[in-house]
Amino acid sequence: MKTLALCVVAALSVAAAPALAEPTVERGKYIVQGPGGCGNCHTPLGPEGPMFDMDLGGRVVEESEAFTAIAPNITPGGPIAAWSDAELAKAIREGIRPDGSVIGPPMPIGLYRGLGDDDLASIVMYLRTVPAVENDPGESQYNIPLPPAYGPPIESVTAPEQGVTVEYGEYLANAISHCTECHTPMGEMGPMFETDLGRGGFEFHGPWGVSVAANITPHEDGIGNYSDDELKAIITKGVHPDGRPMFPPMPYGYFARMTPDDLDAIILYLRSLEPLPDKG
Repeated sequence: MKTLALCVVAALSVAAAPALAEPTVERGKYIVQGPGGCGNCHTPLGPEGPMFDMDLGGRVVEESEAFTAIAPNITPGGPIAAWSDAELAKAIREGIRPDGSVIGPPMPIGLYRGLGDDDLASIVMYLRTVPAVENDPGESQYNIPLPPAYGPPIESVTAPEQGVTVEYGEYLANAISHCTECHTPMGEMGPMFETDLGRGGFEFHGPWGVSVAANITPHEDGIGNYSDDELKAIITKGVHPDGRPMFPPMPYGYFARMTPDDLDAIILYLRSLEPLPDKG
């Protein structure tokens, strides 16, 4: 595994060691099956919920007038088996496939551009080890224009040092868990990060009905009146302080696998956001 790790790092032009000594399969598994919640979109759904015997085998994520978004099979049984490690890494962090085509929403490429080199390499390593799933969910169709790219090519990203800090919590909440992608209102150009970060209000339609992303800023309309323990139950168990269950699509089961320190760091970061009231 060490040889593969070195190849991936070299392909990404990594020059220095950031938060981790080197990429590992274990770290990749933690991210994908934990705070990254990748299976929340990439694992097929059956009548009883996620079909874990087809973990990461791809499915239709969203159908609307704007697009039919399909999360592809990202196991070795899918198209990524023919991609190099560097090509897979570029698709994850920059949203560019080997053929030059752009990956569209709801894949949060704008936030994944902040993935650190070691974490990205660890994800690639882990995806090479998961059981191959023979499933072809089809290809996404977009009736809206996609950007030619989400930004300039990325040579290297150094993740913050791991710890219970606002900086590392921001990295976890954005580059890995992409919390602000769902919990920020959408404008014509995508999430309104500059003016409405964490304000909530985005609607999700599914078999459960309609769920609305909550305000996760420290305003009283948001998380201002919740204790840390109450927030932890919301994030990892999907339960309101009064015991009411929360709706999908937040990946509570994946978030429950976060380490206590990572969960504390995310909450510390959320407490640091600008307090914003709900939009009237």
